[in-house]
Amino acid sequence: MAVYKPEWRCLFSVSDEAEESSTWKERLAWRLRAFADRIDSGGRTLKIDYCISPDVSREDIDTCLGKGFEVTQGLLTQLAHQAACEHVMRDAKAELYD
Repeated sequence: MAVYKPEWRCLFSVSDEAEESSTWKERLAWRLRAFADRIDSGGRTLKIDYCISPDVSREDIDTCLGKGFEVTQGLLTQLAHQAACEHVMRDAKAELYD
């Protein structure tokens, strides 16, 4: 009887700046990204690196990333709502926050 053992590997990282060990090309790319962020004003550039084995289609990866950003949007919306409520409460009932 054969025993089958599935093997996989998934590395995922997100960065928003060059690492100390970056090459000059990577540092230049991050300077260009920072410059683009200043021009666009209001955005933030992130670099997503992943290594998946066995191979997964780009479409599946894009779907997963899209769903992750949907979850992020929901969490940020909740945080904004909570901050707005707290701001109103601080104005209406300042004595509670002393």
